[in-house]
Amino acid sequence: MMHLIVLPIVLPLVVGILLLYRRQGGTRLKRLAGVGSTALLVLVGIALVGQAASGEVTYYALGDWQPPFGIVLVLDRLSALMVLLTAVLALGAVVFACDGDDERGSNFHGLFQWQLMGINGAFLTGDLFNLFVFFEVLLLASYALLLHGGGKARIQAGVHYVVLNLAGSALFLIAVGVLYGATGTLNMADMAARLAELPAERAGLVTAGGLMLLVVFGLKAAMLPLYFWLPRTYAAAPAPVAALFAIMTKVGVYAILRVYSLIFGEAAGPLANLEQAWVWWLSLATLVAAGVGVLAARDLRLLVAYLVLVSVGTLLAGIGMGSPRAVSALLYYLIHTTLITGGLFLLAELIGQQRGKAGTRLVRGRPLQQGGWLAGLFFLGAVSVAGLPPLSGAIGKALLLAAAEGGQRPWLWPTLLLTGLCSLVALSRAGSTLFWRSQGEPSGEALTWRKWFGVTWLLAASPLLVILAGPVSDYTEATAAQLADPQRVIDALLPTAGDAP
Repeated sequence: MMHLIVLPIVLPLVVGILLLYRRQGGTRLKRLAGVGSTALLVLVGIALVGQAASGEVTYYALGDWQPPFGIVLVLDRLSALMVLLTAVLALGAVVFACDGDDERGSNFHGLFQWQLMGINGAFLTGDLFNLFVFFEVLLLASYALLLHGGGKARIQAGVHYVVLNLAGSALFLIAVGVLYGATGTLNMADMAARLAELPAERAGLVTAGGLMLLVVFGLKAAMLPLYFWLPRTYAAAPAPVAALFAIMTKVGVYAILRVYSLIFGEAAGPLANLEQAWVWWLSLATLVAAGVGVLAARDLRLLVAYLVLVSVGTLLAGIGMGSPRAVSALLYYLIHTTLITGGLFLLAELIGQQRGKAGTRLVRGRPLQQGGWLAGLFFLGAVSVAGLPPLSGAIGKALLLAAAEGGQRPWLWPTLLLTGLCSLVALSRAGSTLFWRSQGEPSGEALTWRKWFGVTWLLAASPLLVILAGPVSDYTEATAAQLADPQRVIDALLPTAGDAP
């Protein structure tokens, strides 16, 4: 079991290398390898969650170089949850892609596996520099996947995406250098221990480095004013890629949660909670901007992209509230929104395929050949993502609203509820246009089981999260409590932290 922690990185790395090396191989073999590897990642994720559920923080030292000097992968409740969530999302996306989307360009399955490697590595790494490295791995793979199949819109969106993320990467590297110069370490647990004894003259450098990291993570999470790249990029991406991208903003949210709860936790003294005020106000601004974008969207894919932004604002508000109860609520909501928005990207593709030239534009088009089933899935996804009872979106938002304290309530309650109303209005308008305002004869081919599986696999998460709300909430509460006690991570990785200089 000791090598289980490294498997979410090694498995997609090896499979990706083999798929890219044999890129001229048969389509069937590539699909079997891609789906098989992703399904194994689901099983590995389940095993990691079971291992982390004990509450023990464990680590894997690559090359047996012990922390704080070596590269370590750290497993706790949060990292295990994120690895499993990524695998579940990826399985639905890759099965959907096997119906022909993977053949519209080259090397889809190899790049898909490498992106999973980068995402999993970002969730498991225990030091800042390797967080930067895994960010670059997942971004490099995402550049190629975004352009899969070509097209003017994808190339234009891809250029914006690449330029902004290259700027973010440069700032990330500068921030890491500043923090290393001030603390003498890159291991996050060791940095947290050293900040408790940081000389006063270095506090300014650490503050600058910490705020630069917040800009970088805010860009990855698509926090206002750094979100303008996301709507067009996600709307232009191939459907399976857009579905996988639903976890990409959560990487930024995870990084904020991890870095600022561990390094800049209560033990950091004057530097504690460095990000909280910034994240709180910017999250509310993100919610407002996303609500306006949802109402303005005239394409179903663009509408779903703005719904991703709504979820980002909601999650960041949970971080900004700064309490374990709020963190527990945002983790429940994170599971819900990642899977549901991923499923809606896939569903938008199915609807567009059966509407003729209208595609996913919210205009009058042809009747859908399988309109009843598609309408049912759209209704399920819309009710869930808008936060209406009795599905998981309502539970997640209710938990967040209940977690608001004192002066937070007058700001969070109206903002979150009005944004939910905007989402409901936009989705209702989209549904009536897509399924009622039709003309002509049905067009398009009947959908295959692979595409039905991909959409149903992800959207079924909403009723399942309601059924399992008790156990899932128990897990998220324990995760929030673990994050609120960074000393447990420090003690697990650095047993002699108290003797450190």
